[in-house]
Amino acid sequence: MKLFAAELNFRAIAEEFQLPERFPEDVHADALQSSDRHADERRDLRDIPFVTIDPAGSMDLDQAVNIQDAPGGGAGAGADDAGDATDGAGEGAARWRVLYAIADVGAFVDPAGPLMAESLQRGQTMYLPDEPTRLHPAELSEGSASLLPDQTRPAVVWDILLRADGEVADFTVYRALIRSVKRFDYTEVEADMHGGTLHPAIAQLPEVGRARQRSDLRRKAINLRLPSISVERTQSEDGTERYLLGIDERQEMNDFNSELSLLAGMCAGEMMVRAGVGILRTLPPAGDKEIAAFDHSAHALGFDRSGRPIGELLADIDASTPRGMALMRDAQSLLRGAGYQQFGLAGGGAEAAEPEPAGAGGAGEVAAVEPSIHAGIGGHYAHVTAPLRRLVDRFATEICLAIASAQPIPEWVTANVDQVLGTMKSSSQTASAVDRACMKLTEAVVLQPWVGQNFNATVLNSDGGDKAKILVEEPPILTTCVGGPDEASTIKVTLIEAEPAAREVRFAWPAD
Repeated sequence: MKLFAAELNFRAIAEEFQLPERFPEDVHADALQSSDRHADERRDLRDIPFVTIDPAGSMDLDQAVNIQDAPGGGAGAGADDAGDATDGAGEGAARWRVLYAIADVGAFVDPAGPLMAESLQRGQTMYLPDEPTRLHPAELSEGSASLLPDQTRPAVVWDILLRADGEVADFTVYRALIRSVKRFDYTEVEADMHGGTLHPAIAQLPEVGRARQRSDLRRKAINLRLPSISVERTQSEDGTERYLLGIDERQEMNDFNSELSLLAGMCAGEMMVRAGVGILRTLPPAGDKEIAAFDHSAHALGFDRSGRPIGELLADIDASTPRGMALMRDAQSLLRGAGYQQFGLAGGGAEAAEPEPAGAGGAGEVAAVEPSIHAGIGGHYAHVTAPLRRLVDRFATEICLAIASAQPIPEWVTANVDQVLGTMKSSSQTASAVDRACMKLTEAVVLQPWVGQNFNATVLNSDGGDKAKILVEEPPILTTCVGGPDEASTIKVTLIEAEPAAREVRFAWPAD
């Protein structure tokens, strides 16, 4: 969950987690001097009007999209235009052609240069509310590699044919030159959708998004539509400063746009599994205990899935309400244990088209690994759509490009894959801890003036002793209280502590 609270000071958190505040000078110089290493391999798609959809003010633009009718109306129709797509699945006539362009960060990074070395250490962008700690310098992430409007940019294009039921008919991936013609934010495209004035490049995005949400695999997925929390600084009549905590509305176009990223990642995962080589993003299915706890919390919040898949229940929830937000956050407990899995990769360069045979895992051999699914997605999945912000996407994308062109995987990919996955694990743990710290600080600052006041709350579950998990509806906070109230009850609690320095908030029941 991202927080937007420019008035709060999160620098102490950045220091606590030793997040670097700047890049070394040689990294800046490398970013300034970098150029497209694959200029002679690109298709020219500059006549196709791509657009980007991102949070307002964003400059690190990873993705651009153009959606059009599928050529010829068949699964294989228009293969020449669609890049001779041969790696897809499914039968039946295609309805849409989705062109999803991703910033080609790998084209700018010299495998032996300072940019590579620095990114191997950082792993991913850390999004603190006041100032992110970036994976790449601004010269690259907000400049030469970003898919900014009215600029010719090198990109990796996922060229996907979709049927009307949202299933993939065919797909491929290749390097291209593209030109974005417009940068939209989510509020703009939401208004355009309701006003019937969507840009032609995304006029069919609502249809595509809904079709993907109904598709077989996605319908079984657990899609967390976590809303953003915003903080407003205000002054009361007596001049006292106050911070207001609220839930930002989750726009439909945000969800539809997210489906495109998931679509590309699922195509990448399927491509890797078919080729027997790759890096998957994985997540084990939730256990019976976790599912039972979720159902318990859902019942306390007034939701009943009545035997439906959890994903279907979550799809119907308005996450912009306090109870909807609480259920989405509680569902995070179903998505624990995410990681990355490499398979078919051997040091020194593995062949993409003809992977090395599985062996005992000795020198020069590749241990046999059964590719794992991502339970939250509903199938095999790979991170390939955010290379400006996440290290592993650059490497996974290179594997997919090698598979699609029947070329060897670059040696710099196989030589660094272990370090990449190690850095992704450690940086993801740090990112989660930073997110929690920022959330706790914000809640403590917002609530500090209200120590001693009573609040309405709903009890989600109890530990059977003196502590319970509660939802405070105003301001919307998912937290704990002492006192052992009954589960699923509506109670009043007293705020007994809100300490920003310690990032601590404590409630007690019964209320004073």
